Order: sequence, then C-alpha cells, then structure tokens
Amino acid sequence: VQLQASGGGLAQAGGSLRLSCIASGSGFRINNMGWYRQAPGKQRELVAAITTGSSTNYADSVKGRFTISRDNAKNTVYLQMNNLKPEDTAVYYCRAVVGGNDYWGQGTLVTVSS
Repeated sequence: VQLQASGGGLAQAGGSLRLSCIASGSGFRINNMGWYRQAPGKQRELVAAITTGSSTNYADSVKGRFTISRDNAKNTVYLQMNNLKPEDTAVYYCRAVVGGNDYWGQGTLVTVSS
C-alpha cells in the first residue's frame, strides 16, 4: 500500500487549502484513515481521523475549521482546512490502517502566512 498526499502550499491567514491522500495498491481494505502534522521542532500530532463508518475525531486546535472526509471507492481521504492560522504551518502526513498495519504518506507542506 502506498499513500500519496497532495494539496499543500502557501496560504494567507484566514484562507483555505484542501489536502488529498490516495492509497494505491491491490487487494487491500483500508480501516481508519487520518491526517497528522509536524511543525518544526515539535512532535507529530493527530489533526483528524476518520473510521470506515465515517466517524470523525479532531484535535481541539482545528475543531470547527478543518473537516476530514473519505471516499472509500477511491481509497482517498481529504482534509478541508478553512480559516487557516499561522500555527497550522507544518508538514501534513496522511495515515491509513490496513490489516492492522500503519502506512504513511510522504508529507505535504502547508505554510500559512500572517
């Protein structure tokens, strides 16, 4: 299973970005999916997660601003980020759980200017 994240870039504070992560391979079924981020000098942290049944979980810092969703037919998870803040600046990683194993995307950089 390979994960390919895209959609990062530069945004102004108050702006929006949409991240996408597609899982490729064959013969697999994805369980939970999620987005994590790692800012310079900080540990990687959970941003949002979504189950196969589309139950969601968010970090307190992004609640009300970010929305995670998934398209099971396309093996894709999305992260809609609105009202971005400079503190959202980080490398964002997607994660997928397949058969009890963790898979990670390569990361996409999000930079928010004030």
